[in-house]
Amino acid sequence: MEHHPWVKEIGSAITVCDRQGVIIEMNDVAINQFNEEGGKALLGSNLLDCHPEPARTKLKELMDQQMVNIYTIEKKGIRKLIYQTPWYQNGQYQGFVEMSVILPEIMPHFKRQS
Repeated sequence: MEHHPWVKEIGSAITVCDRQGVIIEMNDVAINQFNEEGGKALLGSNLLDCHPEPARTKLKELMDQQMVNIYTIEKKGIRKLIYQTPWYQNGQYQGFVEMSVILPEIMPHFKRQS
């Protein structure tokens, strides 16, 4: 599956799997982020095998129920927003996408009036 050029070099990690959890796409940031785990060699492996329990069970449930999951983590002093969401093609569930966005130490928050 070929992705749009902007996906390849966007500053956030993007990993895509199919309905069974097989990784079918990773952008450059994701490949680098998961270099110690295999990087590009992770393509074709199962995303569920990359997660320890209880995260594996949670991810399987999210995929089965086609639910969105959003949370923040901190690892090695780097804070990230993790956005996991189902993806669809022509209205048919195709799998799951995980985006990992590095958060700055101080991040402005704006409330907009409608």
